[in-house]
Amino acid sequence: EVLVWLDDHSRYALSVTEHRRVTGDIVADTFTETAETHGFPASVLTDNGLVYTTRLAGGRGGRNRLETLLESLGIDQKHSRPNHPTTCGKVERFHQTLKRWLGAQSRPRTASELQTLLGSWTTIYNQQRPHRSLDRRTPAVVYGLLPKATPAGSDAGTHHRIRYDTIDKRGAVSLRRAGRMHHIGIGRAHTGTKVMMLIDNLDIRVIATQTGELLRHLTLDPTRGYQPQK
Repeated sequence: EVLVWLDDHSRYALSVTEHRRVTGDIVADTFTETAETHGFPASVLTDNGLVYTTRLAGGRGGRNRLETLLESLGIDQKHSRPNHPTTCGKVERFHQTLKRWLGAQSRPRTASELQTLLGSWTTIYNQQRPHRSLDRRTPAVVYGLLPKATPAGSDAGTHHRIRYDTIDKRGAVSLRRAGRMHHIGIGRAHTGTKVMMLIDNLDIRVIATQTGELLRHLTLDPTRGYQPQK
């Protein structure tokens, strides 16, 4: 399966990756990697697959990882209307064009060969192929013309990185910075809880991925290996 993150305004392909099966974790991970490279968007539009949202399943099992991540970052999550795939028409057309292009190439024998082809296609699509709806300009040209919208009321766009971890039996998570390992105390009551850390230099937020609860917000002391709770 091929997973695509596309800029809505310019149609610029931000990420095109192959996977044996696209899961909720893969969706959240590729979004994070893409956002860290290109910047965090003000909103995200997806279809209603369970890897993107649980809303049509009545929220069974709670929010999924992408929903939790987007809410914690202040990013507006939008969905296509049920049975109206044209809402995500730009991505659908991208997939159709990609499928035709791949059909004209030698059939890849491995996942690695397929990913190499996807990389080649992404370069052609973004930088060499003028688009009619863009006044015969390439997506790369249009993408670079305007500043990008970022989450309203959130500093998510300034986060240097996001790290996922599980709180250990001591009630702490680990973070390596400038070659030194730091351990951040959260509390033994949270042992086993999966978290994501939003890291902006020394400013760190530790958030439970399942519930979106902010477990700790601290300024890292780079001189101390262990960051105790206050």
